[in-house]
Amino acid sequence: MTAELAVALPGVVLLLLVLLTAASAALTQVRVADAARAGARAAALGEPAGQVSAVAAHLAGRGVAVHVGREGGYVVVEVARDLPGPLAVAGLRASATARALPEPGEQG
Repeated sequence: MTAELAVALPGVVLLLLVLLTAASAALTQVRVADAARAGARAAALGEPAGQVSAVAAHLAGRGVAVHVGREGGYVVVEVARDLPGPLAVAGLRASATARALPEPGEQG
């Protein structure tokens, strides 16, 4: 029993590490997507680009890059952030883009 546990335990720990890393990456992607949507909503309501960036950065967390622009008649908010943990060493990033139509009378 002890020998089997000693052989299986490193595999279990490795599997747990992989699962936690994947869950952390998924949570980061969700936060970035939510931040892009919130920024697009704020931009569509006529908030200045600085305020839109602040809203998105607050929701996405530290180390975030936010770009606010226009594409056709839409306001576009792009948010990107490095993934946490060992995935950051690999240079992987979570990113999301959201578009919204400005409210009537707003410049976006």
